Amino acid sequence: MLSWQVGRVKITRLVEMQLPTPAGAEFFLPQATATELRKSPWLYPHFVTEDDMMQLSIHALLVESPGLRLVVDTCVGNDKPRGLLNGRALSTSFLADLESVGWTRDSVDAVICTHLHVDHVGWNTMLENGKWVPTFPKARYFLGRREFEHWSGEEGAENQAILSDSVRPILDAGLAELVELDHVISPEIRLIPSTGHTPGHVSVSIESEGARAVITGDMTHHPCQLAHPDWSPRFDSDPNAAAATRTRLFAEWADQPILVIGTHYAGPTAGHVRRDGAAFRFEVNVHADA
Repeated sequence: MLSWQVGRVKITRLVEMQLPTPAGAEFFLPQATATELRKSPWLYPHFVTEDDMMQLSIHALLVESPGLRLVVDTCVGNDKPRGLLNGRALSTSFLADLESVGWTRDSVDAVICTHLHVDHVGWNTMLENGKWVPTFPKARYFLGRREFEHWSGEEGAENQAILSDSVRPILDAGLAELVELDHVISPEIRLIPSTGHTPGHVSVSIESEGARAVITGDMTHHPCQLAHPDWSPRFDSDPNAAAATRTRLFAEWADQPILVIGTHYAGPTAGHVRRDGAAFRFEVNVHADA
């Protein structure tokens, strides 16, 4: 597993699944054709393959800071048929993989969901004796207040299923805390507003001993968006706002000693934003622990 050290904070990537996606796929980034992607050779070989497949990952990020074990985004989860998977339900080794890095369900102190889409809330809960129960029973689950209020008003069948099996059981158990866009989790960890992909989307800022990192959430899905911040996937709630957020944050992070960890970026997943003409490129971190 990939991991990174940021001062006294260790961040580990826990992969649930990989999602190779054809360049130019209509359901993702139709502007990202093979021809356009090849204009950014730095995308190869990590993020686009020579046969024009865009590499994506669904993973959680385990953040261990002094006195705190935090999970950022909880993937799709087992036993939940979802449209993302054409109605299939996953059966993965996610919890066993968690234990393989020395974490247990009971050792998690907090969970952050950057937003409430299907692939960011799934392991909030697990199926136990026919009932959805909190996967991390001793954790506080930090959910954006604006995000929760928005999706609570959406009536789509899949959205209601997500709320029913992955969000409401957390509320019912008294483990949820509805927070603002700039909530401070600990001295090292705080939320930063990155709305557009969804109305209450946040990213996660980490600072320790002079070192800095950010976990993007879905304000960006693929590194090609650094070269084209205006490229929005079909599932951005507000494409114009999402593009403005990408442009603003990429500019803030560019040429700074800030480790940027992409929530859907395939391995090596983390790197630094560099200015590249009028836009940006991603310089990968090749020194992560494997």
